[in-house]
Amino acid sequence: MNPTNSLESMTLVHPNAAGLDIGSREIWAAVRPDLPGDTVRRFATFTPDLEALADWLQECGVETVAMESTGVYWIPVFELLERRGFQVYLVNGTHIKYVPGRKSDISDCQWIRKLHSLGLLNPSFRPDAEMRSLRSLLRHRAQLIEHRAPHILHMQKALTQMNLQLHHVLSDITGQTGMQIIRAIVAGERDPKVLASFRHPNCRSSEETIVKALTGHWQEELLFVLQQSLELYDAYTAQIQACDAQIERLYAAIKPRWDAPDDLPDLPPAKNGSKSKNKPPDSTRQHLFRITGVDLVSVDGISASLAQTIISEVGTDMSCFSTVKHFCSWLGLAPRNDISGGKIIRSRTLHTKSRAKQAFLQAAASVTRSDSAFGAFYRRKKAQLGPMQALVATAHKIARTVYFMLKNKTPYHDIGAQGYEQQRRERELRALRRKAAKLGFELNPKAAA
Repeated sequence: MNPTNSLESMTLVHPNAAGLDIGSREIWAAVRPDLPGDTVRRFATFTPDLEALADWLQECGVETVAMESTGVYWIPVFELLERRGFQVYLVNGTHIKYVPGRKSDISDCQWIRKLHSLGLLNPSFRPDAEMRSLRSLLRHRAQLIEHRAPHILHMQKALTQMNLQLHHVLSDITGQTGMQIIRAIVAGERDPKVLASFRHPNCRSSEETIVKALTGHWQEELLFVLQQSLELYDAYTAQIQACDAQIERLYAAIKPRWDAPDDLPDLPPAKNGSKSKNKPPDSTRQHLFRITGVDLVSVDGISASLAQTIISEVGTDMSCFSTVKHFCSWLGLAPRNDISGGKIIRSRTLHTKSRAKQAFLQAAASVTRSDSAFGAFYRRKKAQLGPMQALVATAHKIARTVYFMLKNKTPYHDIGAQGYEQQRRERELRALRRKAAKLGFELNPKAAA
């Protein structure tokens, strides 16, 4: 059977559909071929041209528009058409590529319109406008942190070349002790004893050890490199603080997504976690609780930084995903099984660049040695599957927990490693009893000695 003929004989799902092929400089649009006049037109990417595109689509009676996600060029078109009242489908390019029956004499925009009119394209998930704004700021903040990191290495390299082994006596040269010493060096101080006097009382290395580490030779060119690296580090730190202030204002403007009472209950004390300098402000946890109605930070492995990343990437409305399996599949944490003849010939998780997936994987990595139910689950799966697959399975379990918390507004309660082992033992006993009954036997516990 010719696949092209099968496409032509299918019933139209979206008769008034249009397809867009978006590029950096031009956009090709296609509407129904039975309309009078040109059914394929070219538009530039300037805002007046986008307005003309929307006007033309309205004149043609278009109700829904499909476009391929091409870089970031689709974003202005998507938002403008969405404001004009069109139902816009953002489609994964691989979904278009793998549909058979394409002819060589049909343009991309016509092919997209045809597939969309037949209902063969599924829209990609996008959170609401407020979450998209939060997501943009959080992604920008992460990029600022990444851009600041090389300058820390430049400072450490300059110190090492002068044989100032500061990184051997301090766990972090950007800590309180390290930054005071570096700023004093840039200010002109060269006496190791004076520099070592900036040691914080909680520093593990003694003052005598720090004096030895700061005894080196001073070179003007390396001191210049150290000074500029410090200035760049401070500049990025100031930008991160300004970004945090903007995120705080955005949090304050977002209204609760649930029936919140006038007086919110106090959250339990925060978990003992890492003292990262890149963590968000302390008010982030309270803002997330006010918006979502659940405390995601209470989940083992999830910090305030990971919680706000997850919320900004997946949103707060879990009704966008029909089931928890669809949610985990969208994240790329559910296995994809290749089945042939009723047998699974290969099982793997798909490679995705989802930041939410990475956040869940980080949460899973932080509970591997914990005394929580997730930690016990990871260790059991590690013995069965190995460390990598166990990490994905644990991230999948944490994602399911977050899904039901956001959907049902239920708080998180950890049963602990002992409670998890007890539940696993009870499940195994029930399975053994069912199997024994099926074989005609009765399972009786062994009498205690």
